[in-house]
Amino acid sequence: MKLTAIVALAVVAFAVTLVAARGVPSTVTYIPHDKVNATMAKGGQIIGDHGLIVLAQRRGAGEVEVHEKTNHVFIIVEGEATFVTGGTLVDARETAPGQRRAPSVKGGEVHHLSKGDVITIPAKTPHWFKEVPTQTIAYYAVNTEP
Repeated sequence: MKLTAIVALAVVAFAVTLVAARGVPSTVTYIPHDKVNATMAKGGQIIGDHGLIVLAQRRGAGEVEVHEKTNHVFIIVEGEATFVTGGTLVDARETAPGQRRAPSVKGGEVHHLSKGDVITIPAKTPHWFKEVPTQTIAYYAVNTEP
């Protein structure tokens, strides 16, 4: 009976360790709106905690990106864009370990993003703000990494 309890405790300890390493915050984090607004104006990180990263971004059209380990949730708060997910990278290059970029993709699924939309992008999925007719699109990016 005691061996079963020890094994159960070990399994629970392993599960807690595994969850803590996968994008689960370790503390309560409060960021006041003035700091969030200032970060949104220039773009940057709001939260970085155990594989959970929250960014406030303002950007225009750009290159296709692929992240080997980063999963995204984009929450659009201003502007609109033609956003492409999937497809095959054209003339890809590695820009950092586990990060590739390309000027375009062949194929992929086209989404029209605007204020209030939410889209998820799993790791290893090409994604691209292809066109931004409003010049910039503002969004929160909630990123998790294993």
